[in-house]
Amino acid sequence: MEIRILGPGCPRCGEVEMRTINCLAELNVSADVQKITDIKKIAEYKIMGTPGLVINGKVKCFGRIPSMNEIKGWIKEEL
Repeated sequence: MEIRILGPGCPRCGEVEMRTINCLAELNVSADVQKITDIKKIAEYKIMGTPGLVINGKVKCFGRIPSMNEIKGWIKEEL
């Protein structure tokens, strides 16, 4: 599983990363988690705001901090 956290490195982006890592641990799922901070690379995902969360190449959320339950649901969808 590939997970990308999109954003410039602000506290909101850090919160999405922390929640995602916690969800992966709770679900006992391994994933390649990377933070993408390069604006040009973020633009390739065509999101309208950060933070963004991309799982297996699919944009799941952008412009807000998703709940733990939302993140867990998206991870389960992609398993």
